[in-house]
Amino acid sequence: MTAKDLRDNTLRHLGIACTFTIVTVVMLGLVYPFVMTVLAQLFFPSQANGAIVYRNGQAIGSDIVGQLWTKPRYFHGRPSAAGNGYDPTATSGTSLGPTSKKLMDATKATIVALEKDNPDAVGPVPMDLVTSSASGIDPDISPQAAYYQAPRVAAARHVPLSAVDAIVAASVQPRELGFLGEPRVNVLQLNLALDGMKM
Repeated sequence: MTAKDLRDNTLRHLGIACTFTIVTVVMLGLVYPFVMTVLAQLFFPSQANGAIVYRNGQAIGSDIVGQLWTKPRYFHGRPSAAGNGYDPTATSGTSLGPTSKKLMDATKATIVALEKDNPDAVGPVPMDLVTSSASGIDPDISPQAAYYQAPRVAAARHVPLSAVDAIVAASVQPRELGFLGEPRVNVLQLNLALDGMKM
């Protein structure tokens, strides 16, 4: 192979590599995101825009992003390890392993606090009220976690427990397509339903 053949071969391969790079950048960096954005806006506009919940024209939260609830009259979500807590710009779990002393101590302290805040609760503390999710901004809790908190919420609102239990039951969302995931309760929607309760 002559020096000219080697140069021509190198230039041909370099041309192919440059062409491939340009095509993939355009297709995967511009065309694909544009198509996905258009499809999301057409078929899932609420979710694509953050599933923001408005009341009286003011944004009060999101159906897909958990937020901190501290008042006794409201249901509380899962603990959060995202940033300083419930930070959607720094989503993360604790990254602590099951043998971590820090995780065990935090779990024990959370259980003690939950038992103190929910003295009339029946049964053991549901694990999703003790452990943070992988994202740290999970908007949902299990039905068991909602029923566990119901006596506290009912007492704080001075309403019958049966009325709060009925709202929880009406707020339970089933598995997706009947088999994906677990039944769950969206904390924001549950608390909004409580605020709209007529007694």
